[in-house]
Amino acid sequence: MALRKLILLLLFGTFVFSGCLRYSFTGASIPEGVNSIYIPFFPDQSRSGLGDLSDRLNRILIDRFINQSKLRLANSEEEADAVLDGSIINYSNRPFSIGGDEQANQNQVTITVSASFLYTSKDSPEWDKPFNGSFTFDPTEDPITGEQTAADEALEEIANNMFNDAVSNW
Repeated sequence: MALRKLILLLLFGTFVFSGCLRYSFTGASIPEGVNSIYIPFFPDQSRSGLGDLSDRLNRILIDRFINQSKLRLANSEEEADAVLDGSIINYSNRPFSIGGDEQANQNQVTITVSASFLYTSKDSPEWDKPFNGSFTFDPTEDPITGEQTAADEALEEIANNMFNDAVSNW
């Protein structure tokens, strides 16, 4: 009986892991003829007060698309097969939870980016929509570093969602 359960468990594990191993963003399912992507600077229109928010988002997006697919980075829209464009439209750093002394013991950074993804061979974008990311931090510890880290985590969430939406059509 125990041997039978072990065999079933091994078979189940084999099916689960073999399914996971085949699911890959190595670029194998990128449409034919799509070899490059252009990711221009996403301007910060949110009045966040963080001077490098656009730079950080751009670095994260480039890293995600170049390192998790077979695409190369194009220097211009004219050279690209796909374009990911947008802007940071909202930034907030607000209390998330209040402690017993009426002080915030958790703040939440929330960022909204409006973005579109276009194959240059087509006239209309695959999608054009907002993406949100948020992350909480403890403002009583190191509020400046906490906010920076929370902003990075929110940007990572946004970049992951953009990437997933772009590759889900592949």
